[in-house]
Amino acid sequence: MNGIQVRTALESERSRIAATLVAGFLGDPVARWCWPEPAAYLANMAKFIHAYGGRAIENGCAWTDGAFRGAALWLPPGVAPDEEELGQVVTSTLGEPKQAQLLAALEELGAYHPDEPHWFLPLIAVDPICQGRGIGSALLKHATARCDKTGARAYLESSNPRNISLYERHGFRVIGEVRSGDCPVFTAMLREPGGL
Repeated sequence: MNGIQVRTALESERSRIAATLVAGFLGDPVARWCWPEPAAYLANMAKFIHAYGGRAIENGCAWTDGAFRGAALWLPPGVAPDEEELGQVVTSTLGEPKQAQLLAALEELGAYHPDEPHWFLPLIAVDPICQGRGIGSALLKHATARCDKTGARAYLESSNPRNISLYERHGFRVIGEVRSGDCPVFTAMLREPGGL
């Protein structure tokens, strides 16, 4: 795709991956609902990224392009977000009403996760100044090719309706929507092997 090379991020590059994702989620409806003030967003989003998708780096499933213009954190079958750390981030950075709404939404989303082993995409983003250049597609293609090779399903929860068509182009289909209180909608999406 436009000469974009995707590679595995190293543990030593964790902060660069986080910075790319923080930039890419700057306009994300759920992230900014959580932390609408810029200072709060910048102080807390990297903590959330580490808790929700950080295990991808440890498992060699954090992918980026060579210049860290985009990043994707995939959790392989059998690996889940760090729920204890995620709970700590939510409870220490959000007020009670938002805590309850976000945790309720995340719990409801759990019903959409496939029961059988699958790849989970907790976070993918492209630096806003680099969007529209095929970086997100290259990252998705890299991971879904691995899913196809092993015959595994892939699952994600989109927190931004603008991204749904991108995921659909890569074989994902909407399987449900979750909204809790005034938290923006999450869209659960599933991809069968081969994108069928």
